[in-house]
Amino acid sequence: MQGFLPHAALITAMIFWGSTFVALRVALTALSPEQTMAGRMLVACLAFLPLWPRIVRALAANGHWLGLFLLGLCEPCLYFLCETHALQLTTASQAGMITALLPLLVALTAFVFLHERITKRMCLGFVLAVSGVAWLTLGAESGEKAVNPLLGNILECLAMCCAAAYTVLTRHLSRVYDAMSITAVQSVVGMMFFCLLVAVVPQEADRLGLGRAFPSWLPWACVVYLGGIVTFAGYGLYNFGVKRLSAGQAAAYVNLIPVFALLCGVLLLDESLLPGQYGGCALILTGVLLSQGHMSTKTR
Repeated sequence: MQGFLPHAALITAMIFWGSTFVALRVALTALSPEQTMAGRMLVACLAFLPLWPRIVRALAANGHWLGLFLLGLCEPCLYFLCETHALQLTTASQAGMITALLPLLVALTAFVFLHERITKRMCLGFVLAVSGVAWLTLGAESGEKAVNPLLGNILECLAMCCAAAYTVLTRHLSRVYDAMSITAVQSVVGMMFFCLLVAVVPQEADRLGLGRAFPSWLPWACVVYLGGIVTFAGYGLYNFGVKRLSAGQAAAYVNLIPVFALLCGVLLLDESLLPGQYGGCALILTGVLLSQGHMSTKTR
């Protein structure tokens, strides 16, 4: 049973995260990217209130302040800064497909910093997946639901690079901190970062248009969902899985996010891919599957 729990936690986290792209797109119809993320992180911090005394004691006892700062800077700060702006420019379906790059990016980063082995087939898979992202991006057309998919998909790729660094840092810090402590630090760092941006950066009045009307309360409900469920529960479950598995094994579950994101985008926002873009999606998944069975957790 104990061996099953990390895998179950990661699958559940992927379900939450697959819905993130749609929830963010709906929230952005009423709020700016910075306001959305400030609200999300505030909700997450409030969710952690009962745990703060224990978390503060753990932080005081273990230190590692630079690592914690870099972890929070990578994700949520830079990651969500890129992703929320990306989702103003591209569709949830396209952004979700690009997340398939993450397992390979994590494997390469873990190879450099954690000495987890990679193979030639994994490298080939990475090349195929990146080629698929380029195909998906260059095959996109601007429209009402994706005003600048090229820039949006590039920003989503940058977000994945931040997520790869975050996963490796989490793997390192999980040796001394539990999942809840790491997630709580993320929430506080993210709240301060995005609240500061809201205070000092002028917020544009234009909001995202999705071609359909939503109840006035729904964007705010999405912010609560993102902070209370996706951040608090999603990251907690993901960090729990990372602590008990290798960075490469945990990141492999991110392959489920594109499936959930695509389904949510199609079912909830009436999104669709152009016929030519399905070739890019197929190439991404081929590259990921080619490398998946050859990830190794042994050290060099």
